[in-house]
Amino acid sequence: MSRTARQLWVALTSISLLASGCAPQQPFYFFEDGDLSHYVGAIQKLEYPDSCEEPLAESAGTNEPLMLSNARFDQIWELSLEEAIRTALENGKVLRNLGGRFQSFGGPRPQTGEPAVSLLTAPTATPTIYDPAIAETDPFRGVESALALFDAQLSSSLTWERQNRPQNIGGFIGTSVFQQQFLGDTGNWTTGIQKRTATGATVGVSNTTLYDNNNSPIRQDGVPSTFTTNYDFTLSQPLLQGAGVTYNRIAGPDPFDNIYGRPLFRGVLLARINADISLAEFEAGVRNLVSDTEQSYWELYFAYRNLESRKAGRDSSLEAWRKVHALYVEQSRGGEADKEAQAREQYFFFRSEVEQALTDVYRCENRLRFMMGISASDGRLIRPADEPTTARISFDWQQSLVEALSRSAELRRQKWVIKQKELELTAAKNMVLPRLDLVGRWRFLGMGQELINQNYAAYNANGNDPLNGTDAYSTLLSGQFQEWQAGGQFLMPLGFRRELATVRNYQLQLARERARLQDEELEASHALVEAVRNVDTNFALAQTNFNRRVAAERQVDAVQAAYDAGTVTLDQLLDAQRRRAEAESSYARAVVDYNRSISSLHFRKGSLLEYNGVFLAEGPWPGKAYFDAHRRARQRDASLYLNYGHSRPGVFSRGSITQNFQSIGADTPVTQLPPRDPATKADYDEKKAPPAPGTTPGQDTRPGVPEMLPSPRPAAAGA
Repeated sequence: MSRTARQLWVALTSISLLASGCAPQQPFYFFEDGDLSHYVGAIQKLEYPDSCEEPLAESAGTNEPLMLSNARFDQIWELSLEEAIRTALENGKVLRNLGGRFQSFGGPRPQTGEPAVSLLTAPTATPTIYDPAIAETDPFRGVESALALFDAQLSSSLTWERQNRPQNIGGFIGTSVFQQQFLGDTGNWTTGIQKRTATGATVGVSNTTLYDNNNSPIRQDGVPSTFTTNYDFTLSQPLLQGAGVTYNRIAGPDPFDNIYGRPLFRGVLLARINADISLAEFEAGVRNLVSDTEQSYWELYFAYRNLESRKAGRDSSLEAWRKVHALYVEQSRGGEADKEAQAREQYFFFRSEVEQALTDVYRCENRLRFMMGISASDGRLIRPADEPTTARISFDWQQSLVEALSRSAELRRQKWVIKQKELELTAAKNMVLPRLDLVGRWRFLGMGQELINQNYAAYNANGNDPLNGTDAYSTLLSGQFQEWQAGGQFLMPLGFRRELATVRNYQLQLARERARLQDEELEASHALVEAVRNVDTNFALAQTNFNRRVAAERQVDAVQAAYDAGTVTLDQLLDAQRRRAEAESSYARAVVDYNRSISSLHFRKGSLLEYNGVFLAEGPWPGKAYFDAHRRARQRDASLYLNYGHSRPGVFSRGSITQNFQSIGADTPVTQLPPRDPATKADYDEKKAPPAPGTTPGQDTRPGVPEMLPSPRPAAAGA
């Protein structure tokens, strides 16, 4: 190529490179047809599963929620606390909660803002009613799985084989080709059953039947085929490591026989403890469901009371504003612009308080609906029908402390964990022993021309034609040929490094769980102290706020009279009205907190379920299960009794817990709320007045226990 041609080539190449830029280019293929349907441009896509699960009717049929701009509902649902808890338990397949437990009840409030989303964020962390049954039927750590390790195992195999093999044999000794004649000239049928006992022994019985038909020259003339059958009775009994009922019921057979290569104890006792742990967790979940339902119920009650107090403040401020506004229009004394603006500001302040309180009613009602497992909005507005107690309830401290330390579901669960670690440590110590197994075998052997025939001729070792006309089973039953084997197998690692490390590991685990139990008991005692303190404090606050409420009511009356007489200013009247609304709300808050603290004290000492009349019991089984169980019981009754007392494991359970109403740790309720520090005798006589007209004797009509609130009508939202 000449110099000019080279320069031209370089120029064209440079121009093409500049035109194409630095982007990568796809190659060119001559036989490309453009069909790229097989190409997948993405590895993973967001897809919906092919599921036909219908949504819950309560979820799919939810009405438009109640709110300030939509305060319309069809009816009031007068709901008692008992009915709320019963509904929550009936719908409690998943044991819902409000998103967390509180360290000190009576202090932090249950959620009234953001909805609980614990199921959406951590669904597997929420207990369900299926958990105990799932733990019981776990295919690896369940009770039935552990018992299955001791089930008898039946095995059987049948194989046929034919050989056609050349041999390096010369002369007149035999044939140069070894052949098995006909079809299926060698057969092997093996059947056996093997079982592991609770002492660690393995016993078994097996039968092996062999059929052979070939052209071997050393066979007896006229008998080219033979049947051989034998029955083996085997026994293998550990004497040191792996021996004993206790070890095998704790660890199960062959704890090292797993993919991890480390001890994995999964015996019957450990499986039973896992089931008990799941029951304790289930009880705690039910208790939490009941507790959150009751807390939500009383919070809804307070929301109604708070709404009524705010409505009363709004109405009184509206009346004051109207009077000042009338004077403002007439340009009269007392109707100055600053006073009119001040009265107007007071009204709108209380109006905003009413709107917020009404929204809190809707929110608290929604929380209670969530705990009950019903639709968030179904055209009804729930209103608590039960009144909170105002009676002083005294708890015996020592009895409550004993109950808290003995009946707590969390402490009981931790004690089961400790028992589990103790049993695992016992099994780990057994593994430090060397392996010494006693083995034995007894065999009955038979051989014949046929397997079974009608001649019943056994093998005759002394005859000239010992196999002709014989059958293998007749030879076997004659007992001529018996074999036995007995011996021992010994295995011991030098140093026991892994075994000693295993023992130390379980000792440390046991120490850790015991330390946890001690700190859990310490925490339980501190929580109980706080719960008792909350009961006492909230009762005292209820007394104080009751007297504050009475005083605030009288202050409003006195300041109103003085304002009408012109001796006080408007701001004093407005301040008195605001104080009365705050006092009413504070009293309702204290009474509700007092009832919540009583429930919380029962929560801390383990008697909340009994306090609410809830009992835990296993549901009925299918009728066939009772029929089969009764048949097994009759079968065991008719069997020969054997005393296994020498091989029973130690006691690891103290029996079922007690559930009753008699001992919940509460004394008889004493006097109703008296004024803590009555200012005058009239204050006390006011609460001892006879029943008001239209009420029944004994009905409490004190200002401190008002009648049931009316429902928040739609007009309240726009007032």
